[in-house]
Amino acid sequence: MSTWLGRIILISGLLAILGMALTWAFRYEIRYRRLQTPIEEAAARYGIPPHLIGAVIWQETRFQSQCRGKAGEIGLMQIMPRSAAEWARAEHVPSFEAGALFNPATNILAGTWYLARALRRWSSEADPIPYALAEYNAGRSNALRWGRAAEAGAQPFLVSVDYRSTREYIQSILRTYTSFGKPWERWR
Repeated sequence: MSTWLGRIILISGLLAILGMALTWAFRYEIRYRRLQTPIEEAAARYGIPPHLIGAVIWQETRFQSQCRGKAGEIGLMQIMPRSAAEWARAEHVPSFEAGALFNPATNILAGTWYLARALRRWSSEADPIPYALAEYNAGRSNALRWGRAAEAGAQPFLVSVDYRSTREYIQSILRTYTSFGKPWERWR
């Protein structure tokens, strides 16, 4: 009798884990689909895979467009007003105001521009994405410091990131991007 009970408990636990994983995947995909058009437009404009943008948004705000960060970050991609002003100048957006970052399309364009700029800066690396994500999260000066301290390669770079929150941020986005980006794009 106890082996049956043990099996039932084990199967119940596995089903619960599977259910949570499917719920997480379903939540990501439903929310991504809701913003698919502005994400894909920004991806095409700045040359970034759409699901990389989606993975950043998921990590930053779980696709909640009205979020505000503790340091003043705004919207889906948690853009600082100063960074958004750089985007507006570079893209010739007249009379830009920080409140426009609550508009999902504007926020995604500004955040994707910022991420694309970081990816271009790190394009000499075999895998520039971890470097660009570090810059996106912790700033250019920190990413440069970590890049100088690391041997070549994404894995040594991640080890050199001495801000635990930034290292976990990068790893989480890479997991989401790998899980939802590359395999799922075949199904579109």
